[in-house]
Amino acid sequence: MTNNNKIQAIIFDMDGVLVEAKDWHYDALNRALGLFGMEISRHDHLVTYDGLPTKTKLRMLSLERGLPEGLHGFINDMKQIYTTELIHARCKPTFHHQYALSRLQSEGYRLAVCSNSVRSTVGLMMERTALLPLLQFYLSNEDAVQPKPAPDMYNSAIARLGLTPQQCLIVEDNPNGIRAARASGAHVMCVSDVHDVNYSNIRKTLAELEAGHA
Repeated sequence: MTNNNKIQAIIFDMDGVLVEAKDWHYDALNRALGLFGMEISRHDHLVTYDGLPTKTKLRMLSLERGLPEGLHGFINDMKQIYTTELIHARCKPTFHHQYALSRLQSEGYRLAVCSNSVRSTVGLMMERTALLPLLQFYLSNEDAVQPKPAPDMYNSAIARLGLTPQQCLIVEDNPNGIRAARASGAHVMCVSDVHDVNYSNIRKTLAELEAGHA
């Protein structure tokens, strides 16, 4: 790998990568859907809906299960209210993420977050985890023409960083996000959960990429 392709930035997904929030979104949406006697099973959440924006999930529920489209706005608003309640109750700093991002920033890597959540949720979670000061910026589903699995958000982040895809590493955990990351042309580190996102694992991935082994 040439110096021009040396990785200079790391872009993180948020839910399931920097914040263990998958269940929060699942619980909040089901609480909102429950107002109308509907719910998403955990199996369907994990297999079909994981990583998608709420608005996309609601469109799918209208097509597949007849959810009236006129309810989308109200359900979405209630879901965001319930999500915010959960963030305030459960979201807090974690040592291994603060340590990893602090070390990487001190080593000269530029850090950003790209999430399919709405902008207010991303900002609140990054503030509550105390990671916000370590980021150059964050992008939400409101900052992209198409959310993940389309690569728009990652393309925008790479352009904003002024880098090429080959100079960026994206950290993702779910199929929709991984699809978006790979379509951007950047290097991709796939993780199973928030515990995989630690300094040792990221440093190992960076070393492999910079040695041309991945």
